[in-house]
Amino acid sequence: MKLLKFLGFKNYDNQVLSLYASIILQARTESFYSLYGVPDTLNGRFDLITLHMFIVLRRLKDLGDEGVKVSQNLFDIMFADMDRNMREMGVGDLRVGKKVKALATAFYGRIKSYDNGIAGLNDETLVGCLKRNLFLDTVPNEEHVLIVMNYLVREIKASKNWTIADIKTNNISFGSILENRVLAD
Repeated sequence: MKLLKFLGFKNYDNQVLSLYASIILQARTESFYSLYGVPDTLNGRFDLITLHMFIVLRRLKDLGDEGVKVSQNLFDIMFADMDRNMREMGVGDLRVGKKVKALATAFYGRIKSYDNGIAGLNDETLVGCLKRNLFLDTVPNEEHVLIVMNYLVREIKASKNWTIADIKTNNISFGSILENRVLAD
């Protein structure tokens, strides 16, 4: 075990790994891409992961010191996964670090942007944020942007019911993006 740490491998909490897997699973929900126009590209996938990480991290921020610890573990797992995926895609060792750093900068920028849009309860700000980030690789349909915005707002409201124990044991769930079709009509 000590040898693995010496070689740079971290022993991640299995519960937080499970939580991250749930975030990935939700971000890969087909209807985001096929029905609501999120580009099925590296950027689109990264941005859907970031959107769902935002929902969880926002809730963890309200849960004190234990929430901070889980947030850091979740972040570490996400970026270890990004590093691993880049290496699997053939990005050279010397470039991986720079690419991961660029992704981390993009991640923090998006989190701040989503936070500003939600905190101000300003649909226009949040719509602009989604267009610049989630729909970066496309010209989005306005209805699709509103559906995703309504989904995000609904999921943030639902997350207020999650306890730290729920999050740590991955006893949380995301709703369906399809539930928002009615809200946008």
